[in-house]
Amino acid sequence: MANWYDYWRAGITNSVGPACGMYALKNITYSAQVLAKSCKMVPVMIMGVLLHGKRYTGVEYLCMSLIGLGVAAFAQKGSSKVTSKLADPNAPLGYALCAINLAFDGYTNAAQDHINEKHRRNSSIHMMCWMNFWTALYYAIYMFILSRTGMDLISFCTRHPDATVDILLFCLCGAVGQLFIFFTIKTFGALVTTLVCTTRKFFNILLSVVWNKNPLLPNQWMGVGMVFTGLLVQGWIKGKKHAKPKPKKE
Repeated sequence: MANWYDYWRAGITNSVGPACGMYALKNITYSAQVLAKSCKMVPVMIMGVLLHGKRYTGVEYLCMSLIGLGVAAFAQKGSSKVTSKLADPNAPLGYALCAINLAFDGYTNAAQDHINEKHRRNSSIHMMCWMNFWTALYYAIYMFILSRTGMDLISFCTRHPDATVDILLFCLCGAVGQLFIFFTIKTFGALVTTLVCTTRKFFNILLSVVWNKNPLLPNQWMGVGMVFTGLLVQGWIKGKKHAKPKPKKE
């Protein structure tokens, strides 16, 4: 099992990265943020190769490129309503924050992969608990020691008890969701986890478009085809790997 202090570096990037991504939403729309973060698998691969010597096949690179480009093509809607919402005077700052988020997420996922490979008996719950421990510790230091954010939050929740219930429900849903995320990291690795999270964002946009009855443009249909092509090929490759019979011991 990994030691509790093995996660302190990943805890830093796991704290700063998502915070930058959330703050970016003040400068760019959600669709623009998804577009910028659709290439999350790129820093995961780069960090894995540079820091831990991981190697990926050419087909894996192709699948990741298809998915990233497909999400990007889907988000570029030209003169539609969604595109009009992307106009923001602070767009450069928003995209810069997303880039920082991507870089930090890449290190976090690569570090988690490295810990799992070094400690094969490490459980997903163990990783989740200690990652959250370090993340909560860093946030607490910032909120209650380096700034007044924590006290402002407590004051706000005191004045608005309904918001407190919503925050608690949000935290509960996030905790349950993390169980599946860390299980995926432990079982399939950071690259597959990134694939799942990116695809989930894609379906969020797709559901939003269908729900709001916005017609898809040709470039969006092309993006849908690219995403599903990448997913099908990736699934087929994974299936072939698991279907290979293990050599019998003599």
